[in-house]
Amino acid sequence: MAKFIDKIAFWRALPDVPNVGKSAGIAVVLVVIFLFGLGVYWDTEPDQFDVVAEAKSRAEEHGYLNNSKQLVTGYTMTNTLYTLVDTMLHKNGGFISNDVMPPGVFMDNMPSWEFGVMVQVRDLARGLRKEFSRSQSQSTEDENLKIAEPQYNFDTRSWALPSSESEYRRGNAELLKYLNRLANKDDNAQFYARADNLADYLSDMSTRLGSLSQRLSASVAKVRENTDLAGDVTARQSTDTGSVQNVQTPWTQTDNIFYEARGASYAMLHILKAIEVDFVYTLEGKNALVSLRQIIRELEATQETVWSPMILNGSGFGLLANHSLVMASYMSRANAQMIDLIRLLEQG
Repeated sequence: MAKFIDKIAFWRALPDVPNVGKSAGIAVVLVVIFLFGLGVYWDTEPDQFDVVAEAKSRAEEHGYLNNSKQLVTGYTMTNTLYTLVDTMLHKNGGFISNDVMPPGVFMDNMPSWEFGVMVQVRDLARGLRKEFSRSQSQSTEDENLKIAEPQYNFDTRSWALPSSESEYRRGNAELLKYLNRLANKDDNAQFYARADNLADYLSDMSTRLGSLSQRLSASVAKVRENTDLAGDVTARQSTDTGSVQNVQTPWTQTDNIFYEARGASYAMLHILKAIEVDFVYTLEGKNALVSLRQIIRELEATQETVWSPMILNGSGFGLLANHSLVMASYMSRANAQMIDLIRLLEQG
């Protein structure tokens, strides 16, 4: 008991310097809690938007809606591209992929989501420049789209000189010029809603879906047959990879691939809804409208709320869930439907 009393007397005799350290420790803890809360807020994915309402709002703002409230062909799809980029730049926390300060520098799920969106933005920008705005292979490129498309391909991790955001904003500025010329029915600004150019664009989207579903499925170790040269007895490849392949995603990358796929499907979902508007007559003529709507339904399922605090990576039929396999299931079904849709567009 005497020793205990001596210890109390000793601590009381100490100067107030430890109080400074205690205050600093409390301040550090509060900063960490604040940054954690801010990181959770920034990690919240943006809500889906109505592609038609967004397009009509912009058209009405600039006086482009006629008495019948009909938008010019291609306006909804082009405006959706603009809105996807604008949403990414102005969501909670803004664009995070190139952050060099906490909490953004420590985050990886949202940057993966942003990359998934950007891949689809780049594909659509290329499609607009190469396919939808040109009538034939010998026609000239649109003056605004040939500037906008490279801007979206800028590195997502560039912090300054120039920053990623400034390049993407420049791309949107050029896209808006094309959109305004399109609405004004400028002879030099065209959007061609044809079955052939839509099939070409959807083929690119299909390969993206196939790649993502394979990467998601690789969350569980599998042995796959090598089908790289299947279907062509004369085919050759530069490097022999064997008849079977062992594939598995590193566990540290599982959540990154999941959120990249989630971002990609978020962008695809909006783009396909815009396609339903601008290509409605083409799709009806091919009796393919219902096929497109089924793809949209499959992708809508990928945007359901993730209630788990972390992306689980169970072993397929094991005790724990495997979120990557669930996402792969939806994306694989969407891809199967898209292959059928492409066949309908090409053959009727």
